[in-house]
Amino acid sequence: MTVPNTHPHYHIVGAGLAGLSCASLLAEQGAAVTLYEAAGQAGGRCRSFTDPLLDRLIDNGNHLMLGANLHAFAYLDRIGGRQGLIRIDPVRLPFLDVADGRHWQVSPGMGALPLWLLDRKRRPPDLGLLDMLAPLRLAFASAADRVGDVLDMKSPAGRALWHPLAVSILNTDPAEASARLLWSVFKRTLLRGAEACRPYIAGEGGLSAALVTPALSHLTSRDAEVRFNHRLRHLEIADGRVVALGFADGARPLGAADRVVLAVPPDAAVSLLPNLAAPLESRAILNLHFRLPAPVPSSLPGGLPLVGLVGGLAEWLFLRGDVLSVTISAADAWMEETAETISARIWAELAPHLGRSGQTCPPCRVIKERRATFAATPSMESRRPAAKVQGLENLWLAGDWTQTGLPATIEGAVQSGHVAALAALA
Repeated sequence: MTVPNTHPHYHIVGAGLAGLSCASLLAEQGAAVTLYEAAGQAGGRCRSFTDPLLDRLIDNGNHLMLGANLHAFAYLDRIGGRQGLIRIDPVRLPFLDVADGRHWQVSPGMGALPLWLLDRKRRPPDLGLLDMLAPLRLAFASAADRVGDVLDMKSPAGRALWHPLAVSILNTDPAEASARLLWSVFKRTLLRGAEACRPYIAGEGGLSAALVTPALSHLTSRDAEVRFNHRLRHLEIADGRVVALGFADGARPLGAADRVVLAVPPDAAVSLLPNLAAPLESRAILNLHFRLPAPVPSSLPGGLPLVGLVGGLAEWLFLRGDVLSVTISAADAWMEETAETISARIWAELAPHLGRSGQTCPPCRVIKERRATFAATPSMESRRPAAKVQGLENLWLAGDWTQTGLPATIEGAVQSGHVAALAALA
């Protein structure tokens, strides 16, 4: 039965970035908030932990944020987490071809206009202006077009730049990935100049120190309630609204003015709302964390703590002290391989470029995210739901898999939380 009340209480289910951003914005507005999380910690797919094998703090996945991520930085500034990120300066994205050892960098220029494309020194070698302008064709792609239909991934430009960027942004093979989704990122970054492309990576405290721990402190300081180990099992619905939340320890009745935001993965949302259309097809990500005998020297191509990889098995390499982390996107084919096989293959590929040819593979933690993101295909894009759940007046959705106009990214997750919060407030 609905409990009478006049002041709404906001119930946010899921403490990943979508839920944290939603709850923190509501709390900032003075709303009464309860945040529920099925696990024993917050952060979802974006969190840090101390690994016993490496005896180091690592992130469950490697994430790169860019200056164009306006919602993400608004969230960071609200919770006080921006200082947990390393700001890359000057703006450049170094790349290494692991097949032949060549390296180069993409250096966007200042200003909103992409005039930097005219400068040969700011683009990969052997690529002309027309090669760099090829992604403009994405702007005219239809909803059914795939990246591989629009951009030639086997061309020099495709191999050197567009393929590694596309697969890491979309976590889906370009041959099947949505051209429109890739354009949604390119138009916000490469065509907006240096500040929009500026990379930010996690600092010594990992992703949690920037994105998760400050958010929990922000919530508790505003009297929000956070309940871990609370998995929502069912929704009680009557008269076109959610009237109770069903947990293992019993149902929590809702007041007449209470509102609910489901910030859970798509499969969990569908289990609670069987008639919901959602992008249930997913793609995996593989992350490897090597603990090296000593930090990598500053002679790493580009001299930065990150490098894009071309011509090999992985897409990105990140450094934090003596821990080298590698990401393989669209990694479904790797999921049945053993950790020993995976780490040995990746180490053999990277060791020559780190000055460690012939050295034994160091201790490595392999993290498999089997359902890391929704598959960024045209068919799955068409199944992404809006924030408002039709037919239920007090229920909204949040998550990077909802209609954000972006792929499954930190920015998309945070944006979805903001959208749901503002809609629920209204």
